[in-house]
Amino acid sequence: MRKVRAIVIDDSAFMRKIISDILDNDPRIEVVAVARNGEDGLNKVIQLSPDVVTLDVHMPKMDGMQALQRIMNEHPVPVVMLSSVTKAGAEKTIQAISNGAVDFIMKPSGSISLDIRNVEDEIRKKVILASTVKVKSTQEAASEEDFQSTRTVPTINREKKYRRSIVSIGTSTGGPKALQKVLTELPKDIQAPIVIVQHMPPGFTKSLADRLNSICAISVKEAVHGEILQSGTAYIAPGGFHMQVENVGMSLAIALDKSPPLKGHRPSVNKLFSSLQHIKNYNKITCILTGMGNDGTDGLQQLRLNEGSTISLAESADTAIVYGMPKAAVNAGLIDYEMSLHEIPSLIVKQLT
Repeated sequence: MRKVRAIVIDDSAFMRKIISDILDNDPRIEVVAVARNGEDGLNKVIQLSPDVVTLDVHMPKMDGMQALQRIMNEHPVPVVMLSSVTKAGAEKTIQAISNGAVDFIMKPSGSISLDIRNVEDEIRKKVILASTVKVKSTQEAASEEDFQSTRTVPTINREKKYRRSIVSIGTSTGGPKALQKVLTELPKDIQAPIVIVQHMPPGFTKSLADRLNSICAISVKEAVHGEILQSGTAYIAPGGFHMQVENVGMSLAIALDKSPPLKGHRPSVNKLFSSLQHIKNYNKITCILTGMGNDGTDGLQQLRLNEGSTISLAESADTAIVYGMPKAAVNAGLIDYEMSLHEIPSLIVKQLT
């Protein structure tokens, strides 16, 4: 079987050695080159055409953000970012994911750390997964979006039963970019709150929410335990916490908890979706976007068993970075409409009016 060819780009010789050894110790992966900065890395990407690149966020000469932009413009290849758990590191990482990186790996204890060994399996897993993603250049992505936006948005023949509505979204790998596309096209006066689970570790969901809030007409924030849901606001589950929705008098509120991960995830889309079955007299729209695995399917099944009027959407394979979570729900027969990412915002708005 052909090995996945990887290039490791990091300004730290120590980190280049550690990451290269981790990848080379997997028989499925071959590190074909290492690079000490973005400029060196870009040249090697163009020269060697690897299947995947690991790219440090902070580097001299040409940093990770500049290198990512050049790679996506000049020689598109799947990129996995390496980030430190700092506010600046998280902000840069979210920006990188939104600008084309497939995923990121969190450095456990700063930019230089022996603790990187603690995430060996995650590094290998994410590099293998990223190598399967078909990335597009910035220009190709823009032209595809223009094409998709001209397609007719379908109508689901299901009348609104109630005066109030709630939208819930679940996503994982590729989610930040997908959420940006969906949320930036929702109007400020949308008549529903939006609750979102994005698989992401602690320290990164706040940066994601802040970035989306700065570019969306609606408000976007990291969810806080006990807060009352408001229409026109999207609430992103904080990393490391499960998020559920519960009744508080005549309103809905966020409930966060640190109960054990569900099938490896905390926050869990299953946990969010299943909590909605207890919310009465609300129209419910669920949406599963790009992501690895099948989180969301079990929770959606529970919800639809108890609330048959729920409208369920899934992102289709033609735009999903990883067609895992949507595919699982589609194969389970739980999706009313499977559609490209660019069609989803219009359909959500249509169902709420």
